Amino acid sequence: MDDVRIKPGIIRGLTILLFVFIVNYFLARAVFIYYAQYSLVDKYFSIFFFLSEIFVMFHAFGYFSNVYRRNRETPDKLYIKPLKEYPDAAILIPARHEPKEILENTLICCYNLNYPDKAIYLLDDSSDEKYKNEAEELCRKYECNLFRRKERHGAKAGIINDCIKGLRQKYIVIFDVDQNPLPDFLLKLIPIVEADPKLAFVQTPQFYSNLQNNAVSFASNMQQAVFYEYVCEGKGTKQAMICCGTNVVIRREALLDVGGLDESSVTEDFATSIKLHMKGWRSRYHGHVYTFGMGPEELGSYFKQQNRWAMGNVGVFRKIIGKFLRHPFALKPAQWFEYMITGSYYLIGWAYLFLLLCPITYIFFNIPSFFMDPVVYGFTFLPYLFLSLGIFYSSMASYHYGIRELFKGQLLSFITLPVYARASLCGLAGIKGRFQVTAKSGARRISYFKLWPQILIWAISLTAIAWGINRFIYERTPAIMLNVVWVAYHFMLLSGIFYFNEEQARGRYKKLLKKSLFEYKIIEDHASQEGAEPVVIFGVLLNQDITEGTLIMCKVVPPGNKDDIIFDARVLESSKLIMRKGYHTTIGVTKIPEIDKTKLERLLVR
Repeated sequence: MDDVRIKPGIIRGLTILLFVFIVNYFLARAVFIYYAQYSLVDKYFSIFFFLSEIFVMFHAFGYFSNVYRRNRETPDKLYIKPLKEYPDAAILIPARHEPKEILENTLICCYNLNYPDKAIYLLDDSSDEKYKNEAEELCRKYECNLFRRKERHGAKAGIINDCIKGLRQKYIVIFDVDQNPLPDFLLKLIPIVEADPKLAFVQTPQFYSNLQNNAVSFASNMQQAVFYEYVCEGKGTKQAMICCGTNVVIRREALLDVGGLDESSVTEDFATSIKLHMKGWRSRYHGHVYTFGMGPEELGSYFKQQNRWAMGNVGVFRKIIGKFLRHPFALKPAQWFEYMITGSYYLIGWAYLFLLLCPITYIFFNIPSFFMDPVVYGFTFLPYLFLSLGIFYSSMASYHYGIRELFKGQLLSFITLPVYARASLCGLAGIKGRFQVTAKSGARRISYFKLWPQILIWAISLTAIAWGINRFIYERTPAIMLNVVWVAYHFMLLSGIFYFNEEQARGRYKKLLKKSLFEYKIIEDHASQEGAEPVVIFGVLLNQDITEGTLIMCKVVPPGNKDDIIFDARVLESSKLIMRKGYHTTIGVTKIPEIDKTKLERLLVR
């Protein structure tokens, strides 16, 4: 099942068929609601359920329209000429109370960028003297400009705006503090922006290099893959690509034209994007990975990140509605549609919570959520369900992502529904919230008392399953069993809270080591699987595929350490990543001196 792939032409045809199924289901639901002979309370409840379904399918339509465009259309072609002169670029790295090691890695990578006219600015917003001193030390070491402001405002957007007031460079390049660009980042992207004088920014993907650290980092990377490798590709064909706040090259003239980054939102990148598009500036998505970063490694950090994104995006959504009503022709319909989809996405927390609640209320209180015969429901809903899942998994399989990998990403999203619901409510209420930095390391289990919303819904669902089965035994009503099946499905997804919270504590997945630190030599190909038990496991992105079981001699050069770590290792697994331009290879160390083992573990575990 993990290797199911469908040709792009077939995906386009199936996507059109899916739209037909969606319309068919909606018409059937509307007819049954209209003619249903139930109480007013039951009808209101069913209407809310129907509206939740419409919202979910609206976003499904948005995703699959991107799938359709991704397989049918391409962005406007640019005539990219080799640069004779290199326009100057300012590299901005906003930081506040960041670990020295992470900050240093980013500064090293920026220092090593192959570009003749660049200036690196560390935008240090720390208030703690320890972090201030570390920032000053690193700036001296790597010849970077240190920028600090007198008065804090607008969080990340504010300090960037304060900095660019004194800059004269043509282009602004923004990296989050945990993003490590490859040496040719600027050489690849600056010519693209230079080719179109109305291009405000070119956005590149994010890729988490710590995806193998644990379940949370792995699943969050799968979510990023769906967004960057299909959604963004689709948006890019309609001039609706948004700025994602990092790994981006921005034309300073365009940014100043809209008054800088929007400081009124904690998702300043999204808020600024619509201003740029409404001013007639263009955007572009370049779907090649030139930067490696770090994703959240525990549920607390992940929830904090999602809370900020949800609150900010929904807050911007309120403004998008106002802009649309006042200036409906400022953007093309396809652009408005994409902004509506992006801005309203996190309201899905409320939609799914209501869909989750409806079968429970039917089991406990006999309140119907949809007035349809189970057979009619099956014939109208199941074709949409199976076809949508098939297109989703098949489209991502073309990028060599397996069903189990993608399911983990969906599982993590589902247990985040209470976070989405609370944050989106704050966004609708206009509560800005404060900018929170996502922790960069430290996978650990968090208290289940802090996860009480998920645990409460999980417990209620378990009770509903037991009561529903009891009712079905005595009443023999198909509708009861249909609702029990839905509750059981939701219960299974909610059980993911234990998987992610416990898995992160065990730390089964290991760090993806930077290729620049790693060298190897094949000792024996197709070696026996038998041998010493691996004492350390890590991953590395290689240019070539190495067969599972191969014995290799490895050398790792720790940053800032003259002593190489040399050891024998065995290849445990190797898989091709098309968009990542290489093979992700998991390596188990078999023989290593104890002192070198300690060094290697320090390098792998932050």
